[in-house]
Amino acid sequence: MQVLQLLLSGISQGCIYGLIALGFVLIYKATETVSFAQGELMMLGAFCAFAGMSAFGLPFWMAALLAVLAMAAFGVLLELAVIRPVLGQPQFAIVMLTIGIGYVMRGVITMVPGIGTDTHALAVPYKDQTWKLGGLVINVEQAVVVAATAVLCLLLYLMFRYSKLGIAMQASSQNQLAAYYMGIPVKRLNSLVWGLAAAVAAIAGMLLAPITFVHANMGFIGLKAFPAAVVGGFGSLPGAIVGGLVIGVAESFAGFYLPDGFKDTAPYILVLLMLMIKPNGLFGEKLRKKV
Repeated sequence: MQVLQLLLSGISQGCIYGLIALGFVLIYKATETVSFAQGELMMLGAFCAFAGMSAFGLPFWMAALLAVLAMAAFGVLLELAVIRPVLGQPQFAIVMLTIGIGYVMRGVITMVPGIGTDTHALAVPYKDQTWKLGGLVINVEQAVVVAATAVLCLLLYLMFRYSKLGIAMQASSQNQLAAYYMGIPVKRLNSLVWGLAAAVAAIAGMLLAPITFVHANMGFIGLKAFPAAVVGGFGSLPGAIVGGLVIGVAESFAGFYLPDGFKDTAPYILVLLMLMIKPNGLFGEKLRKKV
């Protein structure tokens, strides 16, 4: 029973990693850019929901919806104002820019009086509720994380599979120049991808907040979501979720069965093993470069 308890905990945490990793993969597939600001976007989304509930007295579901929409708009504006002007520069410069964006967002939050330096609880309706299934105790917060991740993945699948917008995004991710010549508005799609990645990060933040609280440093979890994207295969959306689950379960079991310190290092050990055994990740495509 202890194994099932650890497995459930690892799956719920892995879902959070997977959602943040989805942002990494979405942006990379669209622009071939790695955004290390995903963790901070998640943090900002959680703070938006908290502000909606505490400052404006909104119910959780309304605050959550507005937070997702606000973060989607923020992601679009971020791409237009900051990312697009430097596209075409060396990848290292863009990576450093996204790291800087993360530090700026974290710094701005900490400067908000009475909010940024404190730890806050997001008052969700299902806070501290549990279900008992035989000897297994299921935390409702963890069950909501798993269920919300499954629903979000289904919606993303349907969008990319059946909607014109999703198909255009797939075409643009395969070959931007060819997509542009076929009449697809590539620049506009890139902005929408950043908005979608920010919205997904906001959802991850609101799912994580009831478990770990809302604070300025919660975005550091993005450093564990990046290994999830690598393990799953950096160009694969399903791989991001599977990689997150692998990292979450490994972290859960390592924290229980192994000595102190192994829990935090488990994701990076898995990345090293994956790079040695299968460098393209579990679902990554093999790419050949002709010289």
